[in-house]
Amino acid sequence: MDDSKLTVRAVERALDILLCFTDETDLGLTEIAARVELHKSTVHRLLASLEGKGFVQRDEATEKYRLGLRILELYANMSHADDPAVLLLPEMEALRDRLDETVSLYVRDGDERVRIQAVQSNQAIRRVAPVGARMPLYVGASSKILLAFADVAAQAAILDAPGWPEHIAKGDFLEQLAEIKRLGYATSVAERELGAAAVAAPILARTGRLAAVLAVSGPSSRMTPEVMKQQAPVIMEAAARMGKLMKP
Repeated sequence: MDDSKLTVRAVERALDILLCFTDETDLGLTEIAARVELHKSTVHRLLASLEGKGFVQRDEATEKYRLGLRILELYANMSHADDPAVLLLPEMEALRDRLDETVSLYVRDGDERVRIQAVQSNQAIRRVAPVGARMPLYVGASSKILLAFADVAAQAAILDAPGWPEHIAKGDFLEQLAEIKRLGYATSVAERELGAAAVAAPILARTGRLAAVLAVSGPSSRMTPEVMKQQAPVIMEAAARMGKLMKP
């Protein structure tokens, strides 16, 4: 293998290590090595390079690694003008204050959805929604919106993917998606998490492009089917306002 290929492979491995921190704050060497499926000595060398550049930092007391300040420096220099997570935050906060439940923003990434922003409810018993969390596209109100407003080819690719659960009939699911698109919103109760419920609506840019999904979630004891039906028009109105803020 020539030097250029070795360099590219090292970069890919270093990026894989950084991606380990998308759902964890602190990780030890053994944990990271297991996640990226590399020998600990290789991971240790890569971590030393990342630490030297400030992308990770090591806690001497726990011997665990976390993201370094250089990540924040990169983020600070991103253009936020078109970032839905920043642009739509005031509307999300207003919706949280009106409904007093947790508000989340999702986008599709391949065969998963990713929460890119969240505003937590102020209630003592509430749904905690960590930013960066990834979820499958076959369960949950937000997943159904992402698929309902996707094109036919994208729907087929997801439904025909190897990870599609056998217990979910594709024909029935497609009928459900068609009804969701007609209504303009989706609901879910305990589909992904016991005791949780959610209502979601599409955020459509002025051209009709699906830009993101707006979701309100909370305990199913509060968010009953009747309550969610009442919330749906409010959420759709908020999503429509957000869509007008997005680039075409």
